Amino acid sequence: MFALAVGNGESRSGIDLNQFKSRSIIVGCNAIQREIDVPHIVCCDRRMIEESLASSNTKNSFIYVRDDWFEHYWKKYKKRIRPVPELPYEGNTKADSPKHWGSGPFAVLIAADLEENLDTIVLLGFDLYPKNDSFNNIYKDTKNYNPSSAKPIDYSFWEYQIAKVFEHYEHRKFIVLNDSEWKMPKSWKRKNVSFQVLDSKNLTFA
Repeated sequence: MFALAVGNGESRSGIDLNQFKSRSIIVGCNAIQREIDVPHIVCCDRRMIEESLASSNTKNSFIYVRDDWFEHYWKKYKKRIRPVPELPYEGNTKADSPKHWGSGPFAVLIAADLEENLDTIVLLGFDLYPKNDSFNNIYKDTKNYNPSSAKPIDYSFWEYQIAKVFEHYEHRKFIVLNDSEWKMPKSWKRKNVSFQVLDSKNLTFA
């Protein structure tokens, strides 16, 4: 059993997430509920909070939201809404502020901090940068998402914040899955982090 943090980068296109349900605890982001019901979902955008709460796939999910939205939704959805976790470190830059953390970094943090104390955390769909100069998201051109013609989002905060999770949870093993041509950032290259080429026919983790 391992923890699986699922981002929405296009590298995971064609991957059936259902194959992981029996052998992992899945933490997803935003519109993942369109594909599968998972126990943990992070939604930092109000539109995605509303969509997730309305979905039949989230009836048994915990939906994590930022503190500024928690009080708004908690009164009505007490059994489903949770605040995103506190950051496991302190920093002085903009990227160190919880309000500037996105769903992806929070999903990795939650996966690393699950009460089950799983030793291995697998990252799927965390592309960071696009293959070309376009918006990289598996849900682009759909409701609540940017069109494919939109400019790529600056991923520097995501890279930095996820690196902070790797650093803090140095006792955990992280495996990053992506295409063979994908390059892992230097800040992610740590003893407890490894890269594995994404192979939809052989998704096993040592």
